[in-house]
Amino acid sequence: MSLSARAASAVARTAVTLLLFAALAGCGFQLQGSAPLRSIALVRIETSDTESDFYFGLRKALLAAGTRIDEDGHDPSATVIHVLTDAVSQRVLTVSALNVPTEYELSYSVKFSVTARGQDLIEPESHVLVRDYNFSENSLLAKERETRIFSEALAHDLVNVVMRRLASL
Repeated sequence: MSLSARAASAVARTAVTLLLFAALAGCGFQLQGSAPLRSIALVRIETSDTESDFYFGLRKALLAAGTRIDEDGHDPSATVIHVLTDAVSQRVLTVSALNVPTEYELSYSVKFSVTARGQDLIEPESHVLVRDYNFSENSLLAKERETRIFSEALAHDLVNVVMRRLASL
């Protein structure tokens, strides 16, 4: 391939790339990430479980969105996120002929509401995400880790749901 053909090919690739970026920008496409919460500057998270995957994920997402967190709970101007339910449950879906579980269903449920200065901004609403997975006694340790990973992923998805609801305020 000659030098001029390579240069023409590079120019064509650059033009196509720029055209693609222009098309994506024109259609309103945005990379998924943390959008700033313009209406919420200070937030307090009220929950009974400050060790859950959902709590840690929500806290991290709020900080990434530029929201300050009222740690001591003394600021009356803080928007309050009430986490009413934050639970993970697991149940057996199928069993083998020897009555050994072979498939489980993992569900993560969250119920929350949002108030600011005594007014309800978001009435209590529940969200549940479910995932099922196969189980084998032969790889017990790996399956326990897989269950933990699925639980974290479901919590992360629920955090995204809550963050989209907060962004709509």
